[in-house]
Amino acid sequence: MEKEITQLKQNVDEAMKSLDIAELSAQLSQLTERSQTADFWSDTTTAQDTMKQIAKLQTRVNPWLILQKQIDDLGELAHMQDEKLDTELQEQLVDATNTFEDLKKQLMYAGPYDDHDAIVSVHAGAGGTDAQDWAGMLLRMFVRYAEKAGFTTKMIDESVGEEAGIKSATFEVSGAFAFGNLKSEHGVHRLVRLSPFNADNLRQTSFAKVEVVPKVDAPDEVEIDEKDLKIDVYRSGGHGGQSVNTTDSAVRITHVPTNIVVAIQNERSQLQNKETAMIILRSKLAQLQLEQHAEKISELKGPNEQAAWGNQIRSYVLHPYKQVKDLRSRYETSDPDAVLDGDLQPLVTAYLEHTLGKE
Repeated sequence: MEKEITQLKQNVDEAMKSLDIAELSAQLSQLTERSQTADFWSDTTTAQDTMKQIAKLQTRVNPWLILQKQIDDLGELAHMQDEKLDTELQEQLVDATNTFEDLKKQLMYAGPYDDHDAIVSVHAGAGGTDAQDWAGMLLRMFVRYAEKAGFTTKMIDESVGEEAGIKSATFEVSGAFAFGNLKSEHGVHRLVRLSPFNADNLRQTSFAKVEVVPKVDAPDEVEIDEKDLKIDVYRSGGHGGQSVNTTDSAVRITHVPTNIVVAIQNERSQLQNKETAMIILRSKLAQLQLEQHAEKISELKGPNEQAAWGNQIRSYVLHPYKQVKDLRSRYETSDPDAVLDGDLQPLVTAYLEHTLGKE
């Protein structure tokens, strides 16, 4: 048994080294120390951000440190060679091995922003009501998946379809490795079904584009030159509360070099809308930087929107047979109803395994 414990310890140590647990643990200690200073809460915004960072680091670091101590304790007990402890030791070894197998999944999250929260946008493609209904189905699928994964969601912006579904929606997903999981959904999703929206009940193919970017709210993570920004303010449109259409609170920010435009009007104040728009702009630029393998923001070219529409990643067929097929990992399932109800994890895991070592 000592040999098995030694091997497990070696495997855990290697995984912790790959995940920079020692470095993350040092960051955690530093931030915790800072949070205990007398004037820590004098700047509430900074203090809250620090507490969020502490919570995120604790989620990453603590399970590994607990497992490492558990294996060290097992090693000491095994060294005593007390036969009365054999059964208990065997049970604890199985428990530690299972914990390691579970934690080892973190090795799949190798991207620079995988531990960030995610900003997800769903856009209906060509096809009128059918496409808008399909976009609404995808939005529900992602929200249900987030609930099952223990993530929290917050709607940022939503444009409802005339008859059904949505024209577009943007929402935030928060939780451990939210972007690492949801980045698998970035691209065009295709639905084939009998249309419920035409009298002949004909088979219809609908498309929706899903954009997933890491939430980058720290300005120093993606530095944007103020000279590259064009900021417009205008009056909020649409239905709503008393402040809608009475003040110029909506904000549109254009990043001139890449022509990326972010418009936000859901918050009541212009300042809040500008902050949200800047977070989304930084997040989009971070994603573009990953896609174009650029070291600096100044090296970026604008995204090719047309190419993105051709970037079909997954097909959902409801008629004449039932199937969901991911065109990258080749993962297939004959239960699209479960997938559309949020059972996305097998598809997410298959994608992460497929891309492991390629990023």
